[in-house]
Amino acid sequence: MIKMPYEEVVEKIVSNTELSKDEIEKKIQTKMDQLSGLISKEGAAHIVANELNVKIFDAIPDANAEIKIKEVLPGLRNINLYGKVTRLFGVREFKVQDRSGKVGNLLIGDETGNIKIVIWGNLADKLNEIKEGDVIKITSGYSKENNGFKEIHLNDKSEVIINPEGISIDNVKAPVSNTIKKKISELQPNDMNVEIVGTIVDLFDIRYYEVCSECNRRVKEDTNYTCNDHPDSKHTYAYVLNGFVDDGSDNIRVVLFKERIENLLKKDKEEILKLRESPENFHEIKNNLLGSIVKLKGRVTKNDMFDRLEFVVNNIELNPDPEEEIKKIEE
Repeated sequence: MIKMPYEEVVEKIVSNTELSKDEIEKKIQTKMDQLSGLISKEGAAHIVANELNVKIFDAIPDANAEIKIKEVLPGLRNINLYGKVTRLFGVREFKVQDRSGKVGNLLIGDETGNIKIVIWGNLADKLNEIKEGDVIKITSGYSKENNGFKEIHLNDKSEVIINPEGISIDNVKAPVSNTIKKKISELQPNDMNVEIVGTIVDLFDIRYYEVCSECNRRVKEDTNYTCNDHPDSKHTYAYVLNGFVDDGSDNIRVVLFKERIENLLKKDKEEILKLRESPENFHEIKNNLLGSIVKLKGRVTKNDMFDRLEFVVNNIELNPDPEEEIKKIEE
């Protein structure tokens, strides 16, 4: 299913009407109230767009067509595009149960935007041939949303061509990196690229859920934990960790996935999966982390079921210099 993030739907409505963002969001909230919570905020935004005669998906690219980064939406298949490499994160090997593999990450940009590329399997070795500044062409990718950000994933059906002949990208759009520093009491729903500094006051047990070992999509018991795209692959587990952080102005529930948990616990994926079999070993780890200061970057969401704000973490730094961080906030 192709999905446009909530903020992009609102931006689309703003650019095609004379209404302000606040007016549009009031209409969306009214629509949610009318439907008694039976629809998500994204769904309500699409309904409001339709009522205002704003066409959201006016340019869904054809399969196998070459597109620009700005045109990428979560859920697209057979993506082909060009981009200039702006950052390389290298290749790492992983081992899960009886399966091992490789995954590599890099960032690319064009004149319309920037996006993260995730490369799985033997194709990840291609990163060893790439350097920053190279232009690459990717073929047969698929897009997904990860913590509110779009990504393109490549597998053994995809291809990466380095510096294709006749192609140059001179004007790469600068990535949005203006992180806003806020106190927890100042946070608002849908805040993006926000940084907070606070103390860990509570952590809950790690929750594990089944995912495809090939593409990391969630699989469920009613499908015998089988992935539609990779029916022969065994499932593995992903994980999420919730807790509370307090900065003196207020506290907020924080949500960490995958690599953010690994960074916080200073453990690799295999070690965290072992905690699933012996959760009692997590209690000592948790107690050692309580009272620690963390710097968190991420986005704010509204949990309508519990009527509370939550902070979805995209980056975490443990034990930053508190005096330096206080000065930054005051500035």
